[in-house]
Amino acid sequence: MDPIDHAPTPRRAALVCPGSAPEKITKALASPADEVVVDLEDAVAPARKDEARRALGDLSPRPTGTLAVRVNAPGTPWFADDLRAVAALGATVASVVIPKVDSPSDLEEVERILDIASAHGLVIQALVETARGLRDVEAVADAGGRLVGLILGYADLGAELGRSPGAAPELWLAIQDRVLVAARAAGIQAIDGPALYTSADDRLRSDAGRTAALGFDGKWVIHPGQVASVTEAYTPTDEELARAREVLEALSAAENSGHGAVGLNGMMLDEAVAVAARRTLARAGGA
Repeated sequence: MDPIDHAPTPRRAALVCPGSAPEKITKALASPADEVVVDLEDAVAPARKDEARRALGDLSPRPTGTLAVRVNAPGTPWFADDLRAVAALGATVASVVIPKVDSPSDLEEVERILDIASAHGLVIQALVETARGLRDVEAVADAGGRLVGLILGYADLGAELGRSPGAAPELWLAIQDRVLVAARAAGIQAIDGPALYTSADDRLRSDAGRTAALGFDGKWVIHPGQVASVTEAYTPTDEELARAREVLEALSAAENSGHGAVGLNGMMLDEAVAVAARRTLARAGGA
């Protein structure tokens, strides 16, 4: 199998659209979202699963940004056929999203099917949206292989936990931190799930700003009108980018001159500061 590219792909705003609605797919593909996720799972009724899968053949590569497909969950009648259909699309689709991942064994089965289908370069994102998946999130994150990110799914996880759909954001902090730490320890992305509303107002900006400040790499959205607000929340400012470049340039100059430590504007720089600077640049696509 060809090597998998694990370089961070910007996913500040990932727009999810139903796989059974061609007009919505067309609109989403033309949006400025970093990634578009065509959904074959929750957004498609059982009677239309096969139809939505066949329609994947009509997808075209995006001129900018990436394209992903959320397949149906492991253990469902549509799972393996969905994966094979995505694999057949080649470079048109960059990532496959696996819902309701409970354990590393779910991802091992995904890897097996994709390897047989010769899906060269296709990477995996895992949705953490079950109690078992959250319990074993560290093991899931360490599954390696094609896995490049964890996505926190609020609707299914909240329902399984018995948590109200309108639960205050701070009630999710412990779970958000656990998913984030698992992703960071494994060296993969952490993506926040969508808000369970379609508006693009101060509430969305607040929610996105809070999870961006926590350290998440991006957020799913369910309406094109939400893309701009979420992208802005996850995009470093010009000042932050300039500071990150300055830090890395200072550290590089110190290394080239043989100095083990360097100061910048009264602050000692070390590898931890460099990691933060690189992550800032990655959030802006390496600008």
